Amino acid sequence: MSTQAKLYQMDGSESGTIDLPSIFRTPYRYDVIHKAYVNLLSHSYQRQGRYPMAGEVVSAESRNTGLGIARIARARGEGFSRAGQAAGVASIRQGRVAHPPESWKNIYKKVNYKEKQLALCSAIAATARKDLVERRGHRVSNISSFPIIVSDDVEDISKTKDLLKLLTALGLKDELHRLDISRKPRSGTARRRGRQGRSAVSAIIIISSDMTSAVKQDNASDNDTRTSTKNKDNRYKNILKLSGSIRGIDIKQIKDLSVLDFAPGSKPIRLTIFSESAIKELSNIKKPAMQRIIEMMVQSK
Repeated sequence: MSTQAKLYQMDGSESGTIDLPSIFRTPYRYDVIHKAYVNLLSHSYQRQGRYPMAGEVVSAESRNTGLGIARIARARGEGFSRAGQAAGVASIRQGRVAHPPESWKNIYKKVNYKEKQLALCSAIAATARKDLVERRGHRVSNISSFPIIVSDDVEDISKTKDLLKLLTALGLKDELHRLDISRKPRSGTARRRGRQGRSAVSAIIIISSDMTSAVKQDNASDNDTRTSTKNKDNRYKNILKLSGSIRGIDIKQIKDLSVLDFAPGSKPIRLTIFSESAIKELSNIKKPAMQRIIEMMVQSK
């Protein structure tokens, strides 16, 4: 794998190359990514349960044999519609659920810290492989250099039209068309609950999370420092607000990254666009122990 990647400007032109951090040398481990995805996804599940007496709050008894009817329990009484109807058991109208979900069931799946870190590093490294990106369904035939790295001007974007213009300049016009035709409306209960439809997942834009690095390099006064920090904080808020403004396009900071972002549906790997500062920040994502694990895996190949 190449240790350098092309650096693109906002208009899609090349402005040079940038060295990739060592994290991009992490071997591709689909099994670890899949396990981490499944376990981390369980952390967002909500426990479900049913009222233990649901379907059983009724006076019902069996009439035994000799009447030419089934021996299933029936509601007692006469002179009203419910009388004589099967009740209090499963597989009948207004009956109980045979095996209802239980709120005390353990649905939280733990994942080892180093295993989770390895999955994240492997997922980030996989973004540099065009074959994996195309295998997931992304239309990136017009792009030759992976990962896609854009100058820090991308972090100054505050309008959706500018973001759309950038994606088109990078050669993702076919990818945006795939998003338009992937919209599928829902019906029934999901639609009534506000989930009107579903569409494909497209690119994720990664920006740096160190908002104070540029400020620390300046030797300005305290007042200037506070003003610069506030302006940069507002800049990040503006770009982050655009996440989801284009259906299927997400924007995240380095500190908020997870395997769930790179492998939706546990299917690696998602099309990823990095800012220049984000690439430089990736060199600090791994702990010393994790670094040794990666080096051992690389040497064993």
